[in-house]
Amino acid sequence: MAPPIKVGIIGYGLSAKVFHIPLIQSLPDLFTLSGIVQRTPTPSSDCRQNHPSVTHHNDISTLTSDPSISLIIITTPPSTHFSLAHAALQAGKNVVVEKPFLPTLEDASTLTLLAKSKNLLLTVYHNRRWDADYLLVRSLLTTNRLGRVVEFETHFDRHRPHPPAVTWKSTPAPGNGAIYDLGAHLFDQVLQLFGAPKGVTGIVRSQRKGGGGAADACTVILHYPDGLLVTVKAGVVSCEKEQLRFWVRGEEGSVWIGGTDAQEEQLKGRMKPGEETFAKSTQGAWVSREEGAEVVKEKVVVDGEGKDYRDFYRGVSGALRGEGDPPVKVEEAMDVIKLICLAIRSSEEGRTLEF
Repeated sequence: MAPPIKVGIIGYGLSAKVFHIPLIQSLPDLFTLSGIVQRTPTPSSDCRQNHPSVTHHNDISTLTSDPSISLIIITTPPSTHFSLAHAALQAGKNVVVEKPFLPTLEDASTLTLLAKSKNLLLTVYHNRRWDADYLLVRSLLTTNRLGRVVEFETHFDRHRPHPPAVTWKSTPAPGNGAIYDLGAHLFDQVLQLFGAPKGVTGIVRSQRKGGGGAADACTVILHYPDGLLVTVKAGVVSCEKEQLRFWVRGEEGSVWIGGTDAQEEQLKGRMKPGEETFAKSTQGAWVSREEGAEVVKEKVVVDGEGKDYRDFYRGVSGALRGEGDPPVKVEEAMDVIKLICLAIRSSEEGRTLEF
């Protein structure tokens, strides 16, 4: 069996602590965490205390110059992704970039060409391809249980009407705001299900009073040639006991799914990937179908098909070992950024744009 791939992580915030490090360490046959770049450790957040056997770096240059490390994961804010990924690729390292990939399509194209010129892996952490609710929707569409779909709604709504604490996420900067943060997940899922749309109509704004920060909400309509309308929404003023996640309407049935996938909250609660209840969903999902003259509504199980976020890194390992394509092709991540940029421009110009 091939030895584990040695991994270096740039950044030691929520993304690294909650998602990437636990997932990497849950796959010891595939990966070894060898280095972490944290420029300014604090008493409450110090990778040296939490991971004493892992080499600590104050600067990316010492990480990228380590010949034993072949994969670097970038978990810093979006505005830093280009420079860090560029440096890692130039140093001959394979790279995983936290979503959103990059603020602009131009920068995404530059990195993609660089990775290809050096025959290196470049992929983006679109982990919500392994959400149980999305997998259920994909299964219903693949098996044609709903017939021809005419409307598809996908939401990430929350009720957080008051201004949040000031962090990089709430600060207006390239790659920040709800459309990049949550919208990137939603757009990626839609592109996987339906491909590229014909037209994009976007409304990007803030729902909280006062504004001033990064836009905290978006509503985007994607127009498809066959008449399908896809609505992508993320908002912070939605007082519901159970938030809508998906609502799909077809000629032969519809599906309504509420709540959110369990994995993020489980990881935040320090549940280890692989534990018995990890990725087990408690979401509500109902499928309504026409049977004769009646509409029959049934509750269905959101089970995730036995998949979870570890499958992203299993795919990364396979791609690096020549066993298949990366779990997220960089061209797919570029299409997500293209959609985001078009939606923002559509909102600014007040018109529908072609994809």
